[in-house]
Amino acid sequence: MAALLTPRQAALRLGISYPTIKQWIYHGKLKTAKTPGGHYRIPEAELDRFLHKAKRPETPKRQMMRSVSGRNQLTGRIVELKYEGLLAQVKLSIGGQIITSIITAEAAREMQLAVGQTASALIKSTEVMVLRA
Repeated sequence: MAALLTPRQAALRLGISYPTIKQWIYHGKLKTAKTPGGHYRIPEAELDRFLHKAKRPETPKRQMMRSVSGRNQLTGRIVELKYEGLLAQVKLSIGGQIITSIITAEAAREMQLAVGQTASALIKSTEVMVLRA
C-alpha cells in the first residue's frame, strides 16, 4: 500500500510552500484521500508527477560542484533498491515511468539511499536510440 503524506510533508518533499499544496488540493490538481477526521492525505505516488519540477535544497557539498544542465536531470522517488555484491540496482519512478540505474554498492551506501526517498537520475549520453513500436 502506498504511503500517505500530510500536506506539510508533501510540500516539504516538493520544495514548495504549505499554502501552495493546499491550493493545489482545493483546485483538484492533487488527488487526495480524507481521513475520518476530515484531514487531507496525499498518496506518495501522486507526488511523482511533480517531482521533476521540485526545488532541490542545496547542500554544502553540492554548492562546491559545478552546475549541471536541468535537462539532464530527472527527479523521482526510489521504488526499489537491491544490493548484490559490489553493485546496487536503483529503480526510480519518474512521472509514472521507471528508470533503472546500476551503481556501486559503496556509492549507494555513501548516499544512504532508501526506498521512498527522492532522488535524481543524471542522464549522460551522447546518443539516444528510437525504436518504432
